[in-house]
Amino acid sequence: MAEKTLFYGPNAGYILELFDAFQEDPDAFDDRTREFFATWRPPATRSAEHYGEGPDPALVVAAVNYANAIRRHGHLVANLSPIGTPPAEAPHELDPRTYKITDRDLAELPPDAVAVWSDKHFSNALEAIDHLRDVYSGSTAFEFLHIQDRTERYWLREAAESVRYERALTSEEKQKLLKRLTEVEAFEAFLHQTYLGQKRFSVEGNDTVVPMLDEAIRLAAEHGIGYAVIGMAHRGRLNVLTHVLGKPYELILSEFEHLPQQHGGANGASTHYSGDVKYHMGWELPGADGRSPIPVILAPNPSHLEWVNPVVEGMARAFQDERDHPGAPGQNLDGALPILLHGDAAFPGQGVVAETLNLARLGGYTTGGTIHIITNNQIGYTTDPDDSRSTLYASDLAKGFEVPIVHVNADDPAACMAVMRMAMDYRARFHSDFLIDLVGYRRWGHNEGDDPTLTQPQMYDKVSAHPTARALWSEKLSAEGIVDNGEGERLLTESIDALQVLRDDLRASANGQHDEEAAASYSQPTVDTEVSAELLSELNDALHSFPEDFSIHRRLQRQLERRRSALENDGAIDWAHAEMLAFATLLAEGTPIRLSGQDSQRGTFGQRHLVLHDPDTGAALSLLQQLPQAKASMGVYNSPLSEAGVLGFEYGYSITAPETMVLWEAQFGDFANGAQVIIDQFLSSGNSKWEQTAALTLLLPHGYEGQGPEHSSARLERFLQLAANNNIRVLNMTTSAQYFHALRRQAKLAGSAPRPMIVMTPKSLLRHPRAGSSLVDLASGGFLPVIDDANAANRRGEVRRLALCSGKVYVDLTAEEQENGAEVAIIRVEELYPFPANELREIITQYPNATELVWVQEEPQNMGAWSYIEPRLRELLDGRLPVAYNGRAAEASPAEGSVDDHSEEQARIVTQTFAVARQLEEAAADD
Repeated sequence: MAEKTLFYGPNAGYILELFDAFQEDPDAFDDRTREFFATWRPPATRSAEHYGEGPDPALVVAAVNYANAIRRHGHLVANLSPIGTPPAEAPHELDPRTYKITDRDLAELPPDAVAVWSDKHFSNALEAIDHLRDVYSGSTAFEFLHIQDRTERYWLREAAESVRYERALTSEEKQKLLKRLTEVEAFEAFLHQTYLGQKRFSVEGNDTVVPMLDEAIRLAAEHGIGYAVIGMAHRGRLNVLTHVLGKPYELILSEFEHLPQQHGGANGASTHYSGDVKYHMGWELPGADGRSPIPVILAPNPSHLEWVNPVVEGMARAFQDERDHPGAPGQNLDGALPILLHGDAAFPGQGVVAETLNLARLGGYTTGGTIHIITNNQIGYTTDPDDSRSTLYASDLAKGFEVPIVHVNADDPAACMAVMRMAMDYRARFHSDFLIDLVGYRRWGHNEGDDPTLTQPQMYDKVSAHPTARALWSEKLSAEGIVDNGEGERLLTESIDALQVLRDDLRASANGQHDEEAAASYSQPTVDTEVSAELLSELNDALHSFPEDFSIHRRLQRQLERRRSALENDGAIDWAHAEMLAFATLLAEGTPIRLSGQDSQRGTFGQRHLVLHDPDTGAALSLLQQLPQAKASMGVYNSPLSEAGVLGFEYGYSITAPETMVLWEAQFGDFANGAQVIIDQFLSSGNSKWEQTAALTLLLPHGYEGQGPEHSSARLERFLQLAANNNIRVLNMTTSAQYFHALRRQAKLAGSAPRPMIVMTPKSLLRHPRAGSSLVDLASGGFLPVIDDANAANRRGEVRRLALCSGKVYVDLTAEEQENGAEVAIIRVEELYPFPANELREIITQYPNATELVWVQEEPQNMGAWSYIEPRLRELLDGRLPVAYNGRAAEASPAEGSVDDHSEEQARIVTQTFAVARQLEEAAADD
């Protein structure tokens, strides 16, 4: 390639732009181009003799650099704020003088010198530059240069500069948009004037988000997407509920009128419906009734902003996964579209946002691209942006996850719709996240009873004087002759009047209605969890048959061999082995399984090994995915180092795929408190508030083995404190057979009585011989909420003390013969909630000479099960026996940091349980 040809006419701009791109990313070019640019440099000045009559290369370089500066920094001076919030001061990079070039110079350069990706005809480079200014600094502004993938980055650049999504709307489309904006505004105006002072968290100031959601759903249907799943906080929720989801006006107005609300059954999971405030509720719009081309779901959300984000991602993934076949689940990325609406203060402020964004490209959690919309009010409650984030934009967090960002003025409906079309096409092409920063304002205070002029007086002077998006759009259409003058106001008045008629009719029909609801009762269903010994043996053989070309790590060979022969040896089936067999039986019965958590493929304690790794090739082998008897899929995923985001995801998956056994495992049980919001606001109360039922299982390693305060307790007491209205199951078991049957029971109850199951899983008991079980234990019987002392069967009349306990401490108590052991019976409470009153009563009555009952636990007195179980035991015994406590004293910290202190305390608890302890008798007498 001759240098003269290279720099003749418009070729110069193209080559210089390639050279700039080469300097930024040499690996993006082929070998030949890299070889050329490795030694070539552009000349500093033009030489007519050497380069012919083409443009001055120095001016071309300047024009290219100036154009790239507009692409990179143009957003800083864009017209984004409807209320005139001034943009950032223009950086020197946007001043053409920085590049020693003028408009006159640009006018003399050919348009190709700046290589604008557009079909428009430009006479010169100045016109091309003006086009770039309009694109990057208008009412829409783009940020995508942080995207590492060159193909994606160039697609975004072409999409922006070609303005192909800014198609001219027809008169009919413009009038339809006016009608939609009128419905949005009329609804808010009616609520404001009719229910003055009642909270509604209006959408006003970001009204355009409603037609944007309409457009996203319409395009989702065109792309063949099956469902749209939306998550949002309370601002604008009522408007989205009625206009996007189709929740009838009458139902929302009845909530403002405090009329009786209808609700469905609790599906066996709870007998109590508390409900929630109207701006937290969800809704589902079926796609077959003509109001929407596809089903649309708005997930319910508590006041905890952004915490619904991972829940929505899990719901979308459940719609996408194909679980009706053996092996790993398939995934159809167009099975569902997740759409998340964020607040401008919450997006950078809530850590769960980053956790959710991090899931986007992970195999076990990706949903093929989420449409994010920040409904940007330019304020958070009473806090200005300068006080709520360290970044220029609310959206800047997304840059770290390579999410393209488009800022758009919420008062420009046409631009907003164009951005949504671009977002949906990007998602269809690259199956990646896309973020729209919808810059608007908040018409009223944080809630409608709040006065924002107390803290932002100047801002609210502007807001109060600013016309609505509907008014501006109506004025524009009137100027274009599409609607008559005054037509917009007439439509608004008609819409408000129609709502008043609905309200009058509603109040008239409500006279005489009373909210009557019969009290419901609940009983724990029984299911058969037995599996034939023959099937268990077949499954075990299949799980330990490996491909000939797969090498087993030498350190695992002995463990796997033990498992292969364990069914032949009494009590040799350990915890993880029983778990694997339970999973295998469920897969053989057609129940899909999804297990995720930190290090869950191997297991925190090296106990599970559901996925093996060939030491020679690095190839992975998932044992349950190659099970020949399986009739459903098995997914097992190592999660990111996150609790809140992952647990929220699995909760969302579980409520959407009730036929699937979904399990989340914490690395250590106490790490679950990193997801406390999900546990409190969703898992334990979601059914009571929203009739949203999850059958999610939590596996939380728990037990006192001297590992210190942070690796001993899964905070059992917190789950028991949350337990009410039959909302959850809380188990602390002692044998692998119990775990086997509990898993199978949980899966089989998913259809009739789905509830979250919280399992205090063991650590030291994982391989402990006293926790092991036999083939007979797995093949027969079932889960036992309470287990009597088998060793006391022939001496019930001698027993004076009933020692009740739960979990690992039982093994400590039975580790060796204790003095006065004949006078003590050890009874295990394996299921703490629902409280097994009938089972306990039946066992206790078999000890006629018992004089005291002692609750034994290894946790401190203010933790563990004591505070929960003491009043229930007293009520059960009705004064027949005194109830005493034996365990650690109340402490601020869950456990001792010293192994020696731990061992001493543990030994004291064991010894005191079997001693004829005068202090326990005195304590019982005092009670």
